Amino acid sequence: MHLINIGFGNLVSSQRLLAIVSPDSAPIKRLIQESRDRGMLIDATYGRKTAAVLIMDSDHVVLSALSTEKLAPRLGLKAEDFAEEE
Repeated sequence: MHLINIGFGNLVSSQRLLAIVSPDSAPIKRLIQESRDRGMLIDATYGRKTAAVLIMDSDHVVLSALSTEKLAPRLGLKAEDFAEEE
């Protein structure tokens, strides 16, 4: 099992991770609220601003204060692998 540090000593399994997305769009904000209502939201931000949303295969949604740019290298991705396309 390979665990990824998502900030403040919190770890998630990389094998269970489906996506890491930005929390800024309306659909993601809706996803967060729906997960909160269902009791499937895990807030690992320690009161800080949410910088990344991790979507797990167990239907859990995890909030992280670390940005996608900081989390990607922890998954073994290089900068060019996740460069923003415009």
